[in-house]
Amino acid sequence: MSLTSQLKKQLFLQAQRIVPQHQLSRVVGKVAASENPIVKNIVIQAFKNKYQIDLSVAEQNNPLQYKSFNEFFTRALKQGVRQIDSDSRSIVSPADGAISQIGQITDGEVFQAKGQSFSVEQLVGDPKLAAPFKQGQFATVYLSPRDYHRVHMPFSGTLTETLYVPGELFSVNQVTAENVPNLFARNERMVCLFDTEIGRMAVVLVGAMIVAGIETVATGKVKPNGRLDLQQHQLELQKGDELGRFYLGSTAIVLFEPNTMAWDAKFKAESVVVMGERLGQVL
Repeated sequence: MSLTSQLKKQLFLQAQRIVPQHQLSRVVGKVAASENPIVKNIVIQAFKNKYQIDLSVAEQNNPLQYKSFNEFFTRALKQGVRQIDSDSRSIVSPADGAISQIGQITDGEVFQAKGQSFSVEQLVGDPKLAAPFKQGQFATVYLSPRDYHRVHMPFSGTLTETLYVPGELFSVNQVTAENVPNLFARNERMVCLFDTEIGRMAVVLVGAMIVAGIETVATGKVKPNGRLDLQQHQLELQKGDELGRFYLGSTAIVLFEPNTMAWDAKFKAESVVVMGERLGQVL
């Protein structure tokens, strides 16, 4: 890496530590929620052009028809654009994006990036709720700004608990993942826990810098209160059903118990995936 690139990386990391993360996200959230036609159209067009958003797959392909940037960002896809793998034994990707890491949870540690890992207890936020996953399997899917930003069920199950875990709001891109210890266990997140036919499953929706909110079908949009918030549920969801959505980009982490499923060998870090695509199968 050149000296200039190294300096840019260090400045990027340092800026994230200095900037008031939550205040910035709240400001961005107000702009993103604005229904003022001038404001929302300028923001949508600028974002669409910068990230080359493909609206041909969206249910509404006219960017000016969205009521707000939030509505544009969490846009629905056309019917049939994403096919949910039909094999009853398959595990599918919860989102469009790229695999950040995928594999086994070893001694309770989830691999983050070269030289970095974090404990599953830290990630889930409660030792009892985390216990089933300590030697299990995980997959981390990064959603870039240009991706579809709804998160879907990787496998059928019953949502039994959601746990909001307050935290920081670092960016979750590769540079940050390689340089910020315990990144995904430090950022604000919503942990969704399920009973399935093969045991416990978790889907963790991780917030990030300028993410203006996380929403789930069980809780609605999360209202950060600075403390752990555990809620009980009994909501059945099928593979491919919508679970939640991000208001600006972030990461979804899927956890399974040990000896219940296996990831397909072709997937590795940086593999591009789409929602509904088969990632693995039940053992």
